[in-house]
Amino acid sequence: MQSILIKDTTKEEREKIVREGLGDDFTGCGYESCGIDYQLYIDGIKELRELNMEANCGFVVAHPEESKSGCAHN
Repeated sequence: MQSILIKDTTKEEREKIVREGLGDDFTGCGYESCGIDYQLYIDGIKELRELNMEANCGFVVAHPEESKSGCAHN
């Protein structure tokens, strides 16, 4: 598997990665309306992992005791 890190990809490759990852949702979703600003990854500002971790921390977990993320839920 090829690396998807910013340092290993071009802007065009990152856009393709996002487009392929969102599939059919890409056309109707845009970048920001999906809840994650993928443009930050495409522009080389934040890694996908960072964006996904931030998004996961924003959701309420029904069973926080079962959560394996590093997010603190009260």
